[in-house]
Amino acid sequence: MSRQRSIETIENAEYVTIGELVRLTGVRYSTLKFYSEEGILSFEQDDINLTRRYNREVTLKKISTIKELKEKGLTIPEIKEYF
Repeated sequence: MSRQRSIETIENAEYVTIGELVRLTGVRYSTLKFYSEEGILSFEQDDINLTRRYNREVTLKKISTIKELKEKGLTIPEIKEYF
C-alpha cells in the first residue's frame, strides 16, 4: 500500500509537503528546496518527524508569482525583495 496521498487529497489539504508541491506545480524538488532555503517559500516544521509543511494555498500563489517574475527576467535577489 502506497503512503503517497492522492492528488484529490493534496488539492484539498491545508498543508502539503515539498514532494506534494512538486506534484501540484511540476516545479523540481531542488528548485522548491532552494526557494525555501532562500526564505522565499515559508514553511512550518512538523515537531514529530521534522517534515516541512507548506500552507498549500499561500505557497501555490507564491510559486505562481515566482514563475511570472522569472518570465519577466527578474533575478532571485530581485524576487526575494518582491516578497
